[in-house]
Amino acid sequence: QLHVVESGGGLVQPGGSLRLSCAASGFTLDYYAIGWFRQAPGKEREGVSCISSFDGDTYNEDLVKGRFTISRDNAKNTVYLQMNSLEPADTAVYYCAADSANSCSIYSHEYDYWGQGTQVTVSS
Repeated sequence: QLHVVESGGGLVQPGGSLRLSCAASGFTLDYYAIGWFRQAPGKEREGVSCISSFDGDTYNEDLVKGRFTISRDNAKNTVYLQMNSLEPADTAVYYCAADSANSCSIYSHEYDYWGQGTQVTVSS
């Protein structure tokens, strides 16, 4: 069975950092574009970052540009989201998703496999 599992969430103070992991099970991440999404209470799910398969092209939404970095370690079958300079507005449940297309996208309807999410809370 194919699925992805997120980990690395937690409570962090404003200005702090977290690294989220997205591990694949049942398939090889190399062949999939991976996206990170988040959903804050009372808000719709939004795309944050994505990374393409093979060439590793990345995209970050303006709200996180310069603070978040997406990367992949194919040997570990894992994609990471390094989040720096975290702000209270970054508080949300973060999801990763896999898309069998080569190019990455921040549109959730294009993704095939979703994890259960990991909670990130930024608060003093």
